[in-house]
Amino acid sequence: MRVIVTRPQREAQRWVLDLSAQGLQAVALPLIEVGPVDDTADVVRAWQHLGDYVGVMFVSGNAVDYFFKSNSALAPVSIGSIATKTRAWATGPGTARALLRQGVAPERLDAPPVDASQLDSEALWQVVGPQEQPGDRVLIVRGGDCLGSALARSDAAQGAGRDWFANRVMQAGGRPEFVMAYQRGAPEFGSQERELAQQAATDGSVWLFSSTQAVVNLSTCLPGQSWAGARAVATHPRIAAA
Repeated sequence: MRVIVTRPQREAQRWVLDLSAQGLQAVALPLIEVGPVDDTADVVRAWQHLGDYVGVMFVSGNAVDYFFKSNSALAPVSIGSIATKTRAWATGPGTARALLRQGVAPERLDAPPVDASQLDSEALWQVVGPQEQPGDRVLIVRGGDCLGSALARSDAAQGAGRDWFANRVMQAGGRPEFVMAYQRGAPEFGSQERELAQQAATDGSVWLFSSTQAVVNLSTCLPGQSWAGARAVATHPRIAAA
């Protein structure tokens, strides 16, 4: 069985290796491109005030990497601040690994158990919710969409998890704040990518979607393509609904 992995390029390669180790024929077809924000002033400002937050929630490994990359000159001081004052929160193991790579101490990192039935904002809240006290500030490090109508349509679904989390923080009396550390966009298919996608739409391949935006981008890249015979697996009900 062939599995089409739709994660951004760097993450897709790891998924391909993991799936191949399980005996599956896995192929990467990234449906999301990521890059730095045009203006990092807000990211730098958030970094300089990390000690003001009880927790910093990272929505993805990309959020971790671009948040730290934007503040590389300040990293030696601020990593120490995270380790002693502010907890780092991750929704899944990939994000947790990214935080560890950046030097966050394991004992200051919170994430759902790796064997949790679902790895998402709801599962993370089960872990960190009891920590939240009235008046606590929480920083949510996220991505943002590049310009484009299709990407704008995906934004509400893409941000449902982080918004749900922010609402829970507010209900607990906390103060959630957002900072955008990276941008997401649709890829530009070359002839090879287009041929692979068209074949996978009809040959029984299984599309693996872990992002609502990937679903939207695929339709944008192949307008008019019929998906009636395609098969897919989604990692969350919100993605399946897309």
